[in-house]
Amino acid sequence: MSAPVVIGSERSEVGLPAAMEILARGGSALDAVEAAMWRCEDNLADHYVGTGGLPNAQGVVELDASVMVGSSRAFGAVGAVQGFPHPISIARAVLERLPQHSLLVGTGAELFAEEHGFERAELLTEEAMALFRSALNPSAESVEGERTTSLPGDELYRTTAVELVRQLVPHDGPWGTINILALDASGELVVGVSTSGYPWKYPGRVGDSALPGAGNYADLRYGGAACTGRGELSMRATGAAAIVAGLARGLDPVEACRAMLADAATLPDEFRAELRCLALTPDGRHGAAAGQAGSTYAVMTESSTEPELHPRSVL
Repeated sequence: MSAPVVIGSERSEVGLPAAMEILARGGSALDAVEAAMWRCEDNLADHYVGTGGLPNAQGVVELDASVMVGSSRAFGAVGAVQGFPHPISIARAVLERLPQHSLLVGTGAELFAEEHGFERAELLTEEAMALFRSALNPSAESVEGERTTSLPGDELYRTTAVELVRQLVPHDGPWGTINILALDASGELVVGVSTSGYPWKYPGRVGDSALPGAGNYADLRYGGAACTGRGELSMRATGAAAIVAGLARGLDPVEACRAMLADAATLPDEFRAELRCLALTPDGRHGAAAGQAGSTYAVMTESSTEPELHPRSVL
């Protein structure tokens, strides 16, 4: 028997108590991760996951999520999903009900969700739309309207859309993908990831969160890991898999996280932004790393009354 533990990235605190409630009564790590992520995806104050996520460059919210089971390395994921508020559950359904595949994207993922009874919902909240308009075009309110004739300014806007995506940065405040890793009493280890991705991203962009070995990886022999931040960098560094490989070499969770970030730091990237990661081992050890001081991750055990914040090691 293992001592249950659940850890999560920044802003996972709203979901971890639900996970620990399941784990404490002997429930599965997979159920715990899904339940915790639901709370995060429903958190309207969080604009980087689920309902209220910031939209792509066309003003449409697209969501990515994945889940991986350590004992079998079974993986389910969805990418660029529109109109469904809980991509983590669709990812789990891919894992359990569509074992011939691991990843569905776009309209295919949405068709699968409809076939399996997932309910559609409006993901773009008024607050997220206001942030979108403010960042993309401060004077948008003055040109918005029905039956307007396209003017040269409209054409210029379209031709510079890609450049705007390159230039815009996330709004002030907490942001980024949410990672949740759980170890249950039976010894199973599960990693889940959910995100709305980079704000103002090019439509159809899928980040590391939907890719095994990049944003998410779990191998019960060694541990599980997940990443948040610059997803394209994590894809190139195979971030989560690299961390688990470090655990396999005998590194502790913090050392394995730091080693991956150090390797990723050697890659050229003109759009470089911070990459963060965290890891959990089958014996319950955990750790995390980041590129900035003050970064934290959250932990709950059976004795916890609320999520406990731990500092991430700074590279």
